[in-house]
Amino acid sequence: MAVAPMASLMMNLLNVFCRLKAMRFAMKTETFKRYNFWYLTKVFYLNVTITDNMMKVEISNVVQECDASVQSESRSTLSTGYTMMTRDTMFVPKKYLSFLLLTFCFLFSTNAFAQTGDVVYKENIKAVRFHMYGDQESLPVYKINSGDQLELNFDDLDANVKSYYYSFQLCDYDWKPIDISPFLYTKGFTQQRIGTYRYSSIALTRYTHYQALLPDRNTTLTMSGNYLLKVFLDGDTSKLAFTRRMLVLEQKAAIGGQITQPFTPQLFRTHQKVQFNANINGLNTFSAAQQIKVVILQNNRWDNALKDIKPTFVRSNTLEYSMENNLVFPAGKEWRWLDLRSLRLQSDRVKNADYRKNGTDMYLFPDADRTAQRYVYFRDLNGMYLVETYETINPYWQGDFANVHFSFAPPNATPYTDKDIYLAGQLTNYEFNDKTKMVFNAEKGVYECTAFLKQGYYNYTYIAVDKNNPAIRRDLEGDYWETENTYTILMYYRSFTDRADQLIGVGKVSSRTDKPGISF
Repeated sequence: MAVAPMASLMMNLLNVFCRLKAMRFAMKTETFKRYNFWYLTKVFYLNVTITDNMMKVEISNVVQECDASVQSESRSTLSTGYTMMTRDTMFVPKKYLSFLLLTFCFLFSTNAFAQTGDVVYKENIKAVRFHMYGDQESLPVYKINSGDQLELNFDDLDANVKSYYYSFQLCDYDWKPIDISPFLYTKGFTQQRIGTYRYSSIALTRYTHYQALLPDRNTTLTMSGNYLLKVFLDGDTSKLAFTRRMLVLEQKAAIGGQITQPFTPQLFRTHQKVQFNANINGLNTFSAAQQIKVVILQNNRWDNALKDIKPTFVRSNTLEYSMENNLVFPAGKEWRWLDLRSLRLQSDRVKNADYRKNGTDMYLFPDADRTAQRYVYFRDLNGMYLVETYETINPYWQGDFANVHFSFAPPNATPYTDKDIYLAGQLTNYEFNDKTKMVFNAEKGVYECTAFLKQGYYNYTYIAVDKNNPAIRRDLEGDYWETENTYTILMYYRSFTDRADQLIGVGKVSSRTDKPGISF
């Protein structure tokens, strides 16, 4: 076969792939899949033609060098690599099947490894903290074109130096990745190496502490919305270490609200209702119910967030949200606490401790079900925790770790027959899995669970999850509407031509403004 026709076929195949790649980044994923199947067919046909012609050249060479019997054997041997598709149709080599599979993978791999939420993928990664600079109790909210900075801290228990990188993934309001090029929302480098690290000192547990201030001066985010911070090894996004949610704000809405008691008799004493107004001057609210989306967080929690909330009334540029049953949260109680700021000076919640040469075990007093107890106010962290120490200068690389043994005593020392009990709070990232699930100890009559925690001040609670329907969860503290809770209102806007949701407003409101008592 002549070289020129083969080269032409190869160039056609290359051109098709170039067009595929260009269209892949220019279109939405579903549009690309729906309207470009003929490209897949063309690529497959070109590959079949090229390989088939190459096989013919091989057969021709064999014919010229061998006699008739050898020729027949050779043709038989070469044709064993073919699979008959249908009667009176072309033969397709088996190697084409793998090529076809790879092509399909190229088309449908967009969301195959999509990560959403705050997840740690490596067992050696501990104490991940991501918040506004200097405020451990805050959500990581960055205002566009401002001097705000976000602070990232985490520990690697392998205690050696590694090349950690981070990148940003734009998501919609529901934390589903947006399929557009990162160059459309990132100005500068799309990946940055974390170059600030320090080995632990004083602590018995050996680890390497990493720290970064975001965004870096070499990277600027140009679009508001939800972002997923991805931290990975060696510049390889497949070696993902952990992800964290991040909010980028472009202030276009002024939000004000209050917390009231619901009018519904069943919820009057146990729940809290969020009411708020939003002024959105400068935005087109022709169809506010479709263009505006609202998400409400209780105590910075994403596991029980309310979303898909529609405005009750639209008055010019003012949106009013005052629905009776759709903006209601269980009030809960003030959170249980644990003071680990000193492992040597044991706090009131510690029953005893086991100090070893290479670590520490802290055993806590059993906690009881507080559902029937009356409400008592005391200051808390609303489920969060602080990395702090009494006896060191910097808790991030001088704070130690300990195995903390929690125990929960159910009524009458009897296990729940239809519920699983989980340790919950920011210390477990509100995850409900085998690591946070408590196991009933029949000899002691208590549920037990162990968590590996860094020195600090912690809030936590216990949550019962229905075995038959895991979506049904109940806090084992009781609910009282007087409880102090903090609510964060996130408002998103998406015009009919936008491909992503813009974060245009963040409002914060507390259920009570009076906070008597002393600080911890």
